[in-house]
Formats: sequence, structure tokens, C-alpha cells
Amino acid sequence: MLDYRFIKDNLDAVKKNISDRCMKADADLVVRLFDKRVELTTALQSLQQKRNANAAAMKGKMEADARAALIDEGKKLKEEVSAAEAQLAETEKELDLEGRKIPNMAHPEAPVGKLDTDNPEVKRVGVPTKFDFDPKDHVQLGQELDIIDFDAATKVSGTKFYYLKNEGVFLELGLVRYALDILAKRGFTPFITPDVAKTEILEGIGFNPRGAESNVYSVEGEGACLVGTAEITLGGYYSDTIIAKEKLPLRMAGLSHCFRREAGAAGQFSKGLYRVHQFTKLEMFAYCLPEDSGKLHEELRSIEEEIFAGLEIPFRVVDTCTGDLGAPAYRKWDLEAWMPGRNGGEWGEVTSTSNCTDFQARRLNIKFKDDDGKNKYVHMLNGTAIAISRGIIAVLENFQQKDGTVKLPKALVPYCGFEVIKRK
Repeated sequence: MLDYRFIKDNLDAVKKNISDRCMKADADLVVRLFDKRVELTTALQSLQQKRNANAAAMKGKMEADARAALIDEGKKLKEEVSAAEAQLAETEKELDLEGRKIPNMAHPEAPVGKLDTDNPEVKRVGVPTKFDFDPKDHVQLGQELDIIDFDAATKVSGTKFYYLKNEGVFLELGLVRYALDILAKRGFTPFITPDVAKTEILEGIGFNPRGAESNVYSVEGEGACLVGTAEITLGGYYSDTIIAKEKLPLRMAGLSHCFRREAGAAGQFSKGLYRVHQFTKLEMFAYCLPEDSGKLHEELRSIEEEIFAGLEIPFRVVDTCTGDLGAPAYRKWDLEAWMPGRNGGEWGEVTSTSNCTDFQARRLNIKFKDDDGKNKYVHMLNGTAIAISRGIIAVLENFQQKDGTVKLPKALVPYCGFEVIKRK
């Protein structure tokens, strides 16, 4: 969340940022509640001082009438303090609720727009794959090669689930290990994270665990949710912690299952593996000093580019517009791979990386002790190394051959143990 004093001192800029992001939040109400909290806190402190003075006076010698008067005054002050504490607590609760609705400020260079179609392309690597035959999409390839089974998964688990089988299993594991080796060489500490996190951790990261519009699966009666990304579990790892400055930056790589309701997702863009309820993802996460987050954000993006360039998959990078940023992100880049089977050939998002500055750190109370002796909030960043399901789409569709087989990228062969996925 944003600092309340910052919101008050930069009210017009905050309100414009809310508008640019196409979000609903009342910055004026937050300022009023902030001022009210200051006023109530001052009043409570004054009452507490009077109560303490009354208690101190009771310790001295005095006439019975004077003592009785002090006792009556003490009872009255106790009731007033209790009422003031309750009013302050209610105001703080309301302030927290409204303050959490206000998104992070956007980078000055973030393009203003509403939808992902407003995201400008900033880089392209490779050219869209051409074929001398009519290419198939990954759904048809997966079924004909007997490596993906959607029908059995629908019968067992419901729509938007899938089985991987035969070479499909080794393809997933190969993609994980390929990307993990790249991250290890870059100094990332590998993790396999829990697939469940407490609700307060999700809220701290900026996810909405409740409501019809939520994309999160809740675990009934547990105060917990299935995670949609290891960003949640890696971001919560240091909650309520003061990190030693000399340890920063911290680079973490988290492998987890990801669970998403994908409510309302339908149509061509959701076909097959593109939008599913469960998939495997390798996530990058970093904690750093505020002055280093811009440079580290570039590093995360460069790693995503290295992973897909090494797979010989054509891709482009887009600068995410304000309406598509998501509340915690200060700036975000998406990497879109060429998918020949997507609506006759289109770009499809495969990774993203976001600099969330201190927005999440404030919610999760993650700080470092600076050289001046003061505790300050760290900056937190995240980036998808590879979402395996979408990586599989890109590999199958770009490396398919005329005879219906799929020849793997050279980089994957050592990890998978075969060069070609053949018809059974």
C-alpha cells in the first residue's frame, strides 16, 4: 500500500494514477480518515496523560473527600479512554480497508491505456515461424502425439484441467530444469514452495482472495488459499522481518503448482493449455534496496529473454499500460511468444516481470536497517521464469513438422533425453 502521508501530500497525482489505472478507489476518503486518525490519536494521548496524572495523584496523602473525587475522576477517565480507543480502532480499520484499494503509483514512462491491446511493443527477437504446410494448434498436436489428455481430465477433475503423459511429462520436467539451471547460474536460490498460503499473505502481496471477481481458490475453514503463483509464497517468506542490508539483493527462484479459477475465461484465447485451473510455474522473486530496483527489474527481464531465446522461440516484449498493470506494480513488461496455432498465428503472453517498489513490503512489513540506523522498506520484484503450460504451447506449435511430429529445440534435448516426439 502507499504511505498515507504520501497520499495526502500528492493527492492530485494519486487520483490521476487511480484514473489512469481504471480502478475504483477514494483517495479523498483515505485522506479524511487519515486526518481523523491523527486527531483521534492526539485526543487519546491527552486522555491517557490525564489518566496517568490521576493515578499518580492517588499515590499521595490526602483527605478522604479529595481521594473520593480522584476516584470518580479516574472512573470517568477510564471510560473516556476506552471509548476513544474503540473509536480510533474503528477508524484505523476503515482507513486500512480504503487504503488497500489505492494502487501503487505507475512509472512515469508506463504507457497510459486500458487494455493489453494498448501495450506498445518495445523489442522483438526472431521472426514468426513459417511453415510449408498448414500448422496445427497444440491441442491437436498433443492429442495426436498422445502427450496431452484433456478429455480424461475433464471427466476426472472438470474443464480446464489436463493430463500430461508419455513425452509430455519429460517435456514439462525438461523445461523446469532448463530454466532452473539458467537461474542457478544467475545466483538465484532455488525453492519448492507450499501450494497454500494464509489469506493475509495473499492480501499483502496484492491478491484479492474474496468475492465473485476473485481468481483465487479458497480453502474452506482454514483461512488459507491455493496460490496462483509462487510470488505469493516467496513474497511472504520474509514477512515481518528486518533483512540485513548487506544481504540485499536477495534472488529467489520458486517452483510451485499454480491454481487459478479463471472465472469468465472462454473462447479462442483460452483454448487448451493457455488458460487452465492448474499448472506448474518457475517464478523469480527479488528483495533489494530501493535504489537498485530499476536495475534489477531489467535483470529479470533479460533472464526471461535468455530463456526463450535459448529455446529458439520467436518473441516480443511489450511495455504494460496503466490499465493492465495490476495494483501492486510500478512497472511491468510482458514477454509474448509467437504461437502459430493461436487464431491462425498470434502473439501470446508467456511471462511477465513487475517492479512493485515498496508497495508489497509495506503490507507485509519487510524492512532493512539503513546506514542511518533507520528501518526502511525494501523493494520487491517478481518475474515469471517460465509458465510450463504456455512453454509447452510455444514448443509444440513452433517446432511441429509436416509429418505431425515435433522436433525439440536443441537446448531441451539434454534435459528430455530425446530429439523428436513421434506419433505412437
